[in-house]
This record gives sequence, C-alpha cells and structure tokens, in this order.
Amino acid sequence: MPDLTSPPWPLTWSIGVFVVAGAITVAGSIRLAGLGDALADRTGWGEALFGVVFFGVVTGLSGIVMTIVAANSGEPGLAYSNAVGGIAAQTTAVAVADAFHRRANLEHAAASLSNLLSGALLIALLSLALLASYLPETTVAGVDPMSAVLVATYAGGLVLIRRAGAQPMWQAIATEETRPDVPHNDNALNRLRPVWLWGQFAAVGLLVATGGWLVAVAAESLVEVTGLTAGFVGGVLMGIVNGLPETVTAIAAVRRGAVTLAVAAVLGGNILDVLTLVAGDLAYRQGSIYHNAGNAELLATTTSLFMTATLLGGLLIRQTCGWGRLGFEGVLLLTTYAAMTLILALQHG
Repeated sequence: MPDLTSPPWPLTWSIGVFVVAGAITVAGSIRLAGLGDALADRTGWGEALFGVVFFGVVTGLSGIVMTIVAANSGEPGLAYSNAVGGIAAQTTAVAVADAFHRRANLEHAAASLSNLLSGALLIALLSLALLASYLPETTVAGVDPMSAVLVATYAGGLVLIRRAGAQPMWQAIATEETRPDVPHNDNALNRLRPVWLWGQFAAVGLLVATGGWLVAVAAESLVEVTGLTAGFVGGVLMGIVNGLPETVTAIAAVRRGAVTLAVAAVLGGNILDVLTLVAGDLAYRQGSIYHNAGNAELLATTTSLFMTATLLGGLLIRQTCGWGRLGFEGVLLLTTYAAMTLILALQHG
C-alpha cells in the first residue's frame, strides 16, 4: 500500500481517492439541502439570501480547501483553475436541476430580486479577478491588492442584497408557475431546535471540506503521474467535483419545492469560489496567483463570465418553457460548458 501522506500515488490510487472524495461531497450535499431549507425558514433570511451566504460557504468549503492545498503546494495554476472551473461546472448545475423541475422552466419559477443581484455581484467579482491578471504585478506581504478589493466588493454586495430584500424597488411578476419563497410547513426539520440544525449543518460542511482536501491531493497526484495539464485537471476534473455539492443541492432543493434556494445555492457557491482565489493568493507565497493564470485558466474565467450572464438573462426573461424541457439559457449553459471542456482537452492534446 502506498504512503497516503506522501503523494504522488499510483494512478489507480489517485483515481480511487478522487472518486471516493467526490462521493463524500455528494452524500453531504444531499443532507445540506434539507437542513438549509429548514434554516432559511427558521432564521427568516429567506432561501435566496441564506443560499448565497451560508450555502455558499458550506458547499464552497471543498473548493476552498482544494484551492488552498494546491496553492500551498506550489501549484497556482491548479488552484486558480479549480476555482473558476468550479464556477462553470456549478452554473451548469442550474440546467441539470431544471430538468428535475417538471412544471416550468426553473429560472421562471425562481426569479427573485436577491438572485438577480447575486448574479450581478458574481459578474463583478469575476471581472475583477480577470482584471487582476492584466494589471502590473504588485504584492504587499506576498498578497495581491486585488484580493482585498474582492473581499470588500463581496461584503458591500451582501449589504446591498440584504437592503434590497428588506425594501425591494423591483419584483418579479407572479405567475401560476412562480414558486414564492415561503416557509415549508411539511418539512419535518422545521420542528427541530435551531441549535441542532446549525450543528448538523456545520458537521456536514466539515465532511464536505474533508472531501475537498482529498480531491486536491489526488488531483496533484494525477497531474504528476499522468502528465495532464493543471488547467485541464483543475478546470474540468476538480471543477466537476467542486461543482458536485451545488449540483446535488440544487436538484434536491428542486425536488423539495425550494426552487429559489436551488438557484441561490449555485450563485452563492460561485461567489464564494471567486473568493477562494483570495484564499489561494494568501496560500501561494511566490507571488500573485492572478498573474500565474495561463490561457486555460483565463479561458475558464471568461467562460464562467459568459455563463453567469446567460443565467442572469434567463432569470430576467423568465421563459416558461423552452427546448427539450429546458429554457434557452439551460441549453446555452450545457453547450458552453461542453465547448469549454472540449477546448481544454484539445489544448492538452
């Protein structure tokens, strides 16, 4: 048996650990959907804001750990591509969850001011991260100043989203297919004490984070053993695993009728994934992580920007039904992600 504390491991072990760790994140995410729905009701935050803040943090834990481990190991490209590749994979999760919402297009049913503002915040954060790669490289104590700008933008955006939710100046027109964000009295978890719910939420989050650490170490091993590029392993393979918690959570939320939470969980996870670049920049001591982004990483970043804009357009247009049970944005999201994956694979070849 190989020494699990000292990668690289043999190829079969690397693949095995990668798959098992991915399964851990799926199992934890299924539980998170029910707990998150109950906590959104009990706290009074609502599904949209709760999804962006708490769901974003917990489901994003695996991605944060992946990025920190890769950056600390001297793999900035792997760390960067994991974050932005995860955003692309997670945005695709909306289209996957849409297939499980049988009544109407998911974006039609889940349109809300908070989700729209969250999408706008995500576009702003991705744009700043992309901008950092083109500015002259400057670091303060080994950290790029853009990392501080990203954190400040995130905090300010949450304040605006919270205020807009309290005193909305815009609202989606209610239709027969709109699913309002109201407490679900049939949720058995709503009858449990908040302390117990928060404890379970934190415990499952820790499980997901552990899975993220294992995925990151296995990914580093795969890069060394197979010769695959960091952009492909991070942007596609790690990105898919990084996006699994949001994908499973979104599907589970849709099946529970919590459609607003389904979209908010994806947007929240994506926003936190941009902030994982800050964590990666802090962990990478050789300079700015943004200036170590190569063509593959920049491709994943711009693809994530386009996919977020597409999702935002779907929430605004609110197509009731579209092509093959998906709205136009669902088809575009799936097509765009497939195209990015193909391009990254061809670049490797």
